[in-house]
Amino acid sequence: MKTETVLEWIDREMVIAIIRGVGPGQILDTARAIKAGGISNMEITFDHGTPEGIGDTLESIRRVKAGLGDQVNVGAGTVLTAEEAELAAEAGAEYMISPGMDPAVIRRTKELGKISIPGALTPTEVCKAWDCGADLVKMFPAGVLGLEYLKAVRGPLRHIPMCAVGGISPENIGLFLDAGIRCFGIGGNLVSVEAVRRGDFHKLTQASIGYRQAVCRWQENGRGER
Repeated sequence: MKTETVLEWIDREMVIAIIRGVGPGQILDTARAIKAGGISNMEITFDHGTPEGIGDTLESIRRVKAGLGDQVNVGAGTVLTAEEAELAAEAGAEYMISPGMDPAVIRRTKELGKISIPGALTPTEVCKAWDCGADLVKMFPAGVLGLEYLKAVRGPLRHIPMCAVGGISPENIGLFLDAGIRCFGIGGNLVSVEAVRRGDFHKLTQASIGYRQAVCRWQENGRGER
């Protein structure tokens, strides 16, 4: 998959499902359920909380790529080091998403030919991430920052494509799109770990449908050209 295709895919769907806390044993069913609801961009986050977490994350990426192939656009999340970017790329991740802005992670990601989506909070961090080669800058936590803050930051920095993560719902996603946000990372509101543990994968499909419908409504209202 070419890097241009990865960005086009993200642009088309606008939603990246954040899969956190799901082990390799349930990852494929989880990915299939999300895909069934119309979302094929998936961020599988690194688990730094357990000794086996890094290995489990890499195995999850490999299983989704093996099971669904080019039907999905898989990235790695919570990428904190250049080494993790390397390991994720080897496992099949096409983009690297981080909670913060580390120039070494951005540089290594680009050297690997992958898409870089670092996190930022302030205008200074947004500019530095962009100058280091980021393809998108993740505004995190968007729900805490608030829509007005994001609008204020985007004012002078509208040339920098931004992704919003945290606090985004089907009900408010249109407001963020109107503000110029390019795409969204959706975690617990879309990928319920409790539902996965119960085997209630239909709940994930329904949540995916809700977000896709919200984006499609916004596009159909003539606001999809930006």
